[in-house]
Amino acid sequence: MRLKTNLQKEPKHAELVSCVGWTTPEELFSGADDHLILKWNLVNNETTSLVKLPEDVFPTDMHWFPKAATGGGKKTGSDLFCLTSTDGKFHLISKTGRVEKSVEAHKGAVLSGRWSYDGSALLTAGEDGQVKVWSRSGMLRSTLTQNSTSVYGVAWGPDSDQVLFTNGRQLVIKSLQANAKPTMWKAHEGVILQVDWNPVNNLILSGGEDCRYKVWDTYSRLMYSSSVHDYPITSVAWTPDGELFAVGSFNTLRLCDKTGWSYALEKPNTGSVFKLSWSSDGTQVAGACGNGQVLIGHILERRLEWNNFEATVTESKKIVVRNVLNETYDKLDFRDRVIKASLAFNYLVVATSSQCYIYSGEASEARFCTKNFNTPMIFDLKEGNVSLIMQAEKHFLLIDVAGVYVYTYDGRLACSPKYPGLRADILNSQTVSISNDTVAIRDKADEKVVYVFDALSGKPLGDGKPITHKLEVMEIALDQCGPGAERRLAIIDKNRDLYLTSVRVFGTDRKTVKLGTMIMSLAWNDATNMLAALADGKFTVWYYPSAVYVDRDLLPRTIFEKEASEFGKNPQLLQFVGNHIVIRRAEGSLVSTSISPYPAILHSYIQSGRWDDAVRLSRFVKDETLWACLAAMSAYAKELNTAEIAYAAIQEADKVQFILNIKDIPVKDARNAEMALLCGNPQDAEAILLQAGLTFRAILLNIQLYNWDRALELAVKHKTHVDTVLGYRQKYMTQYGKQETNKRFLQYKEGIEIDWEKIEAKIEMEYQKERERPERPVSTATTAGSRSGGTRPAVKT
Repeated sequence: MRLKTNLQKEPKHAELVSCVGWTTPEELFSGADDHLILKWNLVNNETTSLVKLPEDVFPTDMHWFPKAATGGGKKTGSDLFCLTSTDGKFHLISKTGRVEKSVEAHKGAVLSGRWSYDGSALLTAGEDGQVKVWSRSGMLRSTLTQNSTSVYGVAWGPDSDQVLFTNGRQLVIKSLQANAKPTMWKAHEGVILQVDWNPVNNLILSGGEDCRYKVWDTYSRLMYSSSVHDYPITSVAWTPDGELFAVGSFNTLRLCDKTGWSYALEKPNTGSVFKLSWSSDGTQVAGACGNGQVLIGHILERRLEWNNFEATVTESKKIVVRNVLNETYDKLDFRDRVIKASLAFNYLVVATSSQCYIYSGEASEARFCTKNFNTPMIFDLKEGNVSLIMQAEKHFLLIDVAGVYVYTYDGRLACSPKYPGLRADILNSQTVSISNDTVAIRDKADEKVVYVFDALSGKPLGDGKPITHKLEVMEIALDQCGPGAERRLAIIDKNRDLYLTSVRVFGTDRKTVKLGTMIMSLAWNDATNMLAALADGKFTVWYYPSAVYVDRDLLPRTIFEKEASEFGKNPQLLQFVGNHIVIRRAEGSLVSTSISPYPAILHSYIQSGRWDDAVRLSRFVKDETLWACLAAMSAYAKELNTAEIAYAAIQEADKVQFILNIKDIPVKDARNAEMALLCGNPQDAEAILLQAGLTFRAILLNIQLYNWDRALELAVKHKTHVDTVLGYRQKYMTQYGKQETNKRFLQYKEGIEIDWEKIEAKIEMEYQKERERPERPVSTATTAGSRSGGTRPAVKT
């Protein structure tokens, strides 16, 4: 990725340019010490004078009223901007150049002015050390602070309920709540000159006279600190989507990733870059320069990779697709500027400022059809500022400032998921996820809540209630394969713990289990439900994460781990395609690593029901990890023969014996219930038995689990085997030398005689009924239906 910078042959301003601001990606405004506010039309490269300020007014900052607050469409920009100046005032100026209002705000210069994201308030900072909040009409609401030094930079928090400002070498976060304690920390060794706070990634950017720029989180933790530059950092600015930021200094413009490392460094002859401003689509940055120039930079050379293909945005309206296997190239030209592009699952999706293009490939050969490059699917976009594209195998997610949309690859709108308080403008790849059948979105208002929707209808899943985690959720990711009923969501919470939870749940509690701790980054595999993560200095792959729902003892045996020291400090997982993983190091370089291909092959066999081939593969590889995966998969699918072989291979003799007992049971539902018990789900086991009318087995299940009250409750409710429950309870109490104290058992014991001959005869009759029930053979009784299953074999008498 690089920045292509443009300068005018002759500066349009006669003096230092102090501020710049965009209304639309084609329209830019600048203010300078020559008292002029200029309007730049980037389509025809014309410059016109908007307003001439009085001789004693020198502009210091400019911020346009947020477009999201006006409901403006993609062609319309804001109609009003705030201009701060050295005369202690801020001025509200219309797009036509009329000064709507001038307000006395500070003693000395007003150094910065920022609208809140909803447009309801204006924040100003002054040379007098004060930070003030004003209404939209210019009425003073409150004075937040009185510092002894000038406040050079301010920024709103993501929800417009907190304010960030500078105080010499310190950064301060202050809530608008009157009694809230501010967060303050020393951030630089010199005076801090500029700050920015991104609403999407919730990270803070600062630059100062110590010639460094730094990235912080909201808890004052340092995420990145640059090396010392030659000159002070005079400007910093996040892109709207929070993926990149720009840094300005003397004759310097730098483009950086959100983690801090540098993509590009330009050395234009501009003097100091005093202010930076990004266009709303995040493709262009404007800089206010000390020599009267307005610097405009375009992001180019954005590169995407998938399998053997590489797509590169070589110009603002051109993408080149390269097949690295045969070195063939395809050039794609677009009518408008390319804003976002995504390459995955053999589809290239490109969003321009007005349309979306979908180029399809041949999945069988994992290559794009040349004919489809000439005939992409095209549809118009309601908004021009697409902030995110996420792909699944069957459809893709597109997010702009107005909402979230799911499209099929033939260009048809499938749905637009919504929930109360949805703010699409602050969603990113960590807070939204899509699979073939599910869309998951983390709520911003309550970060413990994750909403899940059907990807085709947009309706809430399961019982309609969102997933509520016990801590704030930092990152979510849906697995990509398997039936929708088994969809899983991976969650990383505030403590960086990794949890796995079921998504499509009807009527029962969601099962959420903890997989790992200190997780820094994760990625699901594209073709199987393997999960990779960087955790606590190790690179970890869960070959079959759902094993935690089947047999928790097996989970550690299905994990691949290796030291992550070769990837450096704070690496990030980018892709997990096939058996290859792409990792980005902290300094920006890409590293590839790979895992064994056999787990992926095993997954493909299981998905197609080729259990015999799966056994043959495991015998050929002779790897305990593979056998453990197969044991969990076969137990989950209730494939008893395979489960017996796999458990035997990993020396689990007790479970092999249990499976042998299950195979002797003549009733399929009872076998399923037994398998659920093997998977540690006694409630599901009981439910299966009761639904199948196997009340006797449900009672015996609770007897063997020593759930005496539940066993008696079922016996009384169904008016059967009450004496059986009382008999086994009596044996239990006698064996341990105890006296009966349970009132319910004492009550029923008085009126019922315990005759073991009758009890054994009734039990034998139940078994005879089971044997006479019409059933399929055991070998065909393996289904991937309900993951729950049943009880232990009948209690021996």
